[in-house]
Amino acid sequence: MRPDRGRFPDRPEGVVCTVRHRRPTGGTRALLLHGLANSSSVWDALAGTRAGALDLWTAELPWGGAQSPAWAYSPDASWAVEEALGQVPGGAGIVIAHSFSTVLLLDLLSEELARGGDPFTRHGIEGLVLVSPFYRRDPESFEYAVVGDMLENFRRTMDEGIRVMAGPRLDPALRHDMALRVCERVGPYGYLSFFRSYLRTPWLRTDLITVPSLVISGEEDFTAVPSESMALAADLPDARCRLVPGAGHFPMVEQADAFSAALDEFLGSIGLAEPAVVDQPA
Repeated sequence: MRPDRGRFPDRPEGVVCTVRHRRPTGGTRALLLHGLANSSSVWDALAGTRAGALDLWTAELPWGGAQSPAWAYSPDASWAVEEALGQVPGGAGIVIAHSFSTVLLLDLLSEELARGGDPFTRHGIEGLVLVSPFYRRDPESFEYAVVGDMLENFRRTMDEGIRVMAGPRLDPALRHDMALRVCERVGPYGYLSFFRSYLRTPWLRTDLITVPSLVISGEEDFTAVPSESMALAADLPDARCRLVPGAGHFPMVEQADAFSAALDEFLGSIGLAEPAVVDQPA
């Protein structure tokens, strides 16, 4: 039975976005947004670092894999980012987004700013931390070969994510099979939702996104390559770029201390330095 295309508004029926107060502290509020086929657990490693002093809120987004693939049936998934922003009482504070969520977040902000709105005041956003973002300045830079390359890189990235989360003891063959199952769960609509968003990045109004921003990327990231992070930081009015040695697409997991140090330096530079971490239950 063919689906009724009129049934797929921007917010698909039955798909939800939930936000949890992960680590209540007296520190700066921060909302954490995970990437495609991940979950809020990608931020677990930060709990034992200086970043643990942040007042952490984590979002479980529809593209985490536990929900119906219907989230990707609508042409734009940025509604879920907006919904997550709206669920943090008192404003989102610092928004820390990873991978796919960085693209959706920038697209959401760009669209509203281009219409003359003020999403920063509306959502209480004090700064952005964009982790392993996808970004290109020119549509001409998307050669035909990028279609096949990105599809294979997506599988490799899922494999990398399983490796960094599960540890090196997991059998590589089993990890490969698990990565393929993740790709199947994301499906063609989920992957194309990501790819469509990536293809739109040359039209982002980066010049209007004026809040202080940190763009942070792993030096060894083979999919969201460091040169794209550097280009994005250069195109944002108030941004700096940090590359994390020894890290790939998941620097907050692979090099949590270095990631936390870069985050702490950024917060200090905008007057939001955090106190020392006090051990607390996650």
